[in-house]
Amino acid sequence: MKATEVPEIAGAYLFEPTPHADERGFFCRTFDADVVRSVGLDPAAFVQDSVSRSVRGVLRGMHLRSGAGEAKLVRCSYGRIFDVVVDLRADSPTYLGRAYFELSGETQATVYVPAGCAHGFQSLTETSDVSYRIDRPHDPAEDVTIAFDDPELAVPWPLPVTSASARDREAPSLAEVLKHLEG
Repeated sequence: MKATEVPEIAGAYLFEPTPHADERGFFCRTFDADVVRSVGLDPAAFVQDSVSRSVRGVLRGMHLRSGAGEAKLVRCSYGRIFDVVVDLRADSPTYLGRAYFELSGETQATVYVPAGCAHGFQSLTETSDVSYRIDRPHDPAEDVTIAFDDPELAVPWPLPVTSASARDREAPSLAEVLKHLEG
């Protein structure tokens, strides 16, 4: 497994496993505490694993947490997704930077999203399973959502949005969220 810094987002990493393939399929390590530790992250900090299943065109995001924020490891374990990270940390050298990834069950690559960054994705296949490993128990009172179609974000979603939650469809603009976070 190798870890690569994401230049558009300070503190973000892409973890790429080394799959071992044969006639049965493949096997790979999707989490390695030593590799995580080698880039300065505490592997023991992750306290909760979750999974979502989406169908083609479903959009989830853009989400982050207020307060201390939430760091997470995101991996598409089945299918393919277009994954987006936006740096909303005002003191970051990559403030408002954006990074885009195609994550898939084929590669099993994982993106580390630092606390203070917004995250979202769109399912590119009929079924996509996305696994999350987060560093704090979820508290719905700290949920923050930004309009996925905000022109200031200008995320190039690859497909028409077939479905999104009411929370995602009714989310405020990036400018409104930044005022709230700074206030």
